[in-house]
Amino acid sequence: MYHHSASAAQSAVGFATGVLDPVPTDRHKDAIVFQRCTWCGTAMYHRLLCPVCQGSELRTERSEGTGTVRHATVVHRNTPAARNVSLIEMAEGFVVRGRVMGPAMGIHSGDRVKLSTAKDPVRGEPVFQLLDEPYRAWS
Repeated sequence: MYHHSASAAQSAVGFATGVLDPVPTDRHKDAIVFQRCTWCGTAMYHRLLCPVCQGSELRTERSEGTGTVRHATVVHRNTPAARNVSLIEMAEGFVVRGRVMGPAMGIHSGDRVKLSTAKDPVRGEPVFQLLDEPYRAWS
């Protein structure tokens, strides 16, 4: 939205930015924050309205950082090497798109992961690491 006043534009952008990217404290620097609807309790990631009840009263919570890979894809475009793009279902019930460290072809649905970095410096998406990697050959 275009505003003639520079201060009005800053406040409009600051409001949306504050909802989507709250300023992390030093104690929880590498944590994923998500929203939970105060009406129906649905957990969601980076939303302005609840996808279930369309409520706008969302409270921000911090995730523990553990989840399960629901879908993993290997992407070959716009990058010199193949990279992994995965949908991770977090323990709190929301789904986030991120990257899982490790061989791109070695990440599968159902793998358990833990948050490594909340924001990749290049792509700006969360980075996860496998929890059960040493036991993959036995399953």
